[in-house]
Amino acid sequence: MSFFQILQDETAEDRKHVTGAPAFTAIPQGRFSRASYTWFLTQAFHHVKHTAPLMMACGARLPERLEFVRKALVEYIEEEYGHHEWILDDLAACGEDREAIRQGDPDLSIRLMVSYLYDQINRGNPIGLFGMVQVLEGTSIDLATPMGQKIQQNLGLPDKAMSYLFSHGALDQDHFEFFRGLMDQITDPQDQKAIIDTARICYRLYGDMLHSIPLPARTEEKAHEIA
Repeated sequence: MSFFQILQDETAEDRKHVTGAPAFTAIPQGRFSRASYTWFLTQAFHHVKHTAPLMMACGARLPERLEFVRKALVEYIEEEYGHHEWILDDLAACGEDREAIRQGDPDLSIRLMVSYLYDQINRGNPIGLFGMVQVLEGTSIDLATPMGQKIQQNLGLPDKAMSYLFSHGALDQDHFEFFRGLMDQITDPQDQKAIIDTARICYRLYGDMLHSIPLPARTEEKAHEIA
């Protein structure tokens, strides 16, 4: 069995923590407010701004036997650099103060995820960073475009407020095929373990963030409270 398939199978249960977030039920029901959306984008900004630095740090610490991975990281960085600014553009289009968000702090789950990834690179096996790639790109493919369309429709947002979700849903299709091919070249058991372990942790922490998205109360709950 290919390592990519092993990675998918070994993290299937962990992935449910992401896909089971209440927001993914709330969005089709119209229970996802502008505040919900801007909160999510704010968290996205605070982890996406670390994507290129994390990949740079990973590439610097990879051993020579993984030179083909370092080459792949160069391509990833060229593709990913500056995407955090797209998110600030979306937030500004929603009426948010981009500089206040830039200077602000993320949710604890995102702080922990980013800190763990730097620690994995510096004190563990740097190849583990690709566990994060598994989580974020896989989630984008499955959820970004269809959920983004619903959010835009329900909230009446312009296209310029949706660039992050729309671009990543389509863009990550190609990225994920590239990722699949790269993972199938990872043959060392310790490297494979590091990627699987990191993916599990990122599914937990990224899922915790998604579970924390503030959602409006259900209509019937509001009616009950008034009564």
